[in-house]
This record gives sequence, C-alpha cells and structure tokens, in this order.
Amino acid sequence: MSHTFGPDADAPVTLDRREGPYGEVVLRRRGEDFEIIANGCFLMDTSDGRSERLLIDAALDALPAGRSGPALLIGGLGVGFSLARAAAEPRWGRIAVAERERAIVDWHLDGPLAGISGPALADPRTEILTTDLVAYLHTTTERYDALCLDIDNGPDWTVTEDNSSLYSPAGLAGCRARLNRGGVLAVWSAQPSAAFDQALRNAGFQGVTAEEVGVARGVPDVVHLAIRAD
Repeated sequence: MSHTFGPDADAPVTLDRREGPYGEVVLRRRGEDFEIIANGCFLMDTSDGRSERLLIDAALDALPAGRSGPALLIGGLGVGFSLARAAAEPRWGRIAVAERERAIVDWHLDGPLAGISGPALADPRTEILTTDLVAYLHTTTERYDALCLDIDNGPDWTVTEDNSSLYSPAGLAGCRARLNRGGVLAVWSAQPSAAFDQALRNAGFQGVTAEEVGVARGVPDVVHLAIRAD
C-alpha cells in the first residue's frame, strides 16, 4: 500500500463545485474523509458523525412512549449521517429529508457520498424533498412527530442570512405548528447557546434541554431538544 507524507498529505482535493440559487457549494476529499463547504463556510465532514446521530437518537428517545411509526423530518441531508441513522432504526415511520442544494442530493444519489446514504435512500420510508427547509415549513400542511434540523452551524452561525429566520420567534412558532402533540424539535449546533434554549421556551416549547458531544476542536457539539406539549 502506498502512503503520502509531507505537508500536502492532508491537503483537500475538490471533487465538485457548483453554483446554485444560494451560492457556491463544494465537495472536497481530505485524506479518507469528505467535507462540504458552502459559500466558503465549512459545514460538515465525515470524520466523526456522533452528534449527527445523537440528533436522531435523542429526538426518538424524547417522544412519548408507545408512539407507533413516528414521522420524522430531517432538515439538511449533509453528509448523510442523520438519514443513515434514522433509516437504521425500524421504529421510525415516514422519513422525509429537506435539502435545498441539488448538488448535495446528487452526491448522495450517484456520487462519493452514496456509500454513506445508499441503503437509507433505498429504504421505502425515505423521501427526499429538494426544497428550502424554511420555505417548506411555512407552506406545507404536513405534520411530523420529530423535526431534526441541521442546516447551519447552529442558531448563532447560519450558512445564509435567510436561515436566521428559522431561529426567530416566528420561525420557532412555525416549527411548533408542524409538530404533532408531544412532538420533538431537535436542533444541531456547533456550540452551546443558552440564548437559544431560552428562545425555545419563549416559543412555548417545554422540556428544553441541551445534550453535548465532545469533539477534537474543544468546544462541544450540541443538540438542543424541545417538546410541543399541547
């Protein structure tokens, strides 16, 4: 087996670069890992995935006991860890994924990320919605038992300015309206946010908690959880 040493051993290699309605999106390979960059902002990579999996597991665990075939909406396909985790769990019913970047969907359907998401995409419960999550939440009449959102680096660090509306009082009210009674909102963040926890309470959610996952960079990834009780 050949090995590459020296300062360029882990230099990123661009596999695809696209211009879309929301700006530039890039897929890169760094060593054995893939990473997604949007408008020059690092979004995620395949080096770990524990917090993305926690996003799904924590939402399921927070649902009322005995709820049969709960419907799940995942905001953001990303590198596919969240979808793969959901599809590996037989207790989920319908699994919808809202992803606005056509390039990211393509990388999963017939590109380098298919190795992560292939079985999940083939699962009959899975539906890919090529749409902007913020717009979808304001226009759909569908209801879900869990909303698992991972479209930004967190409520305080959005990829595009328009996404900030999702974490506003009106945006959180829209999320709450799309949940069934007892439903769970789970939001991924690259850093803790006490202000966001309070915003969830102000929006009428109950049982607000934050679960942390330690990562190499020092600041833990966080999953914010909130429940629609009424």
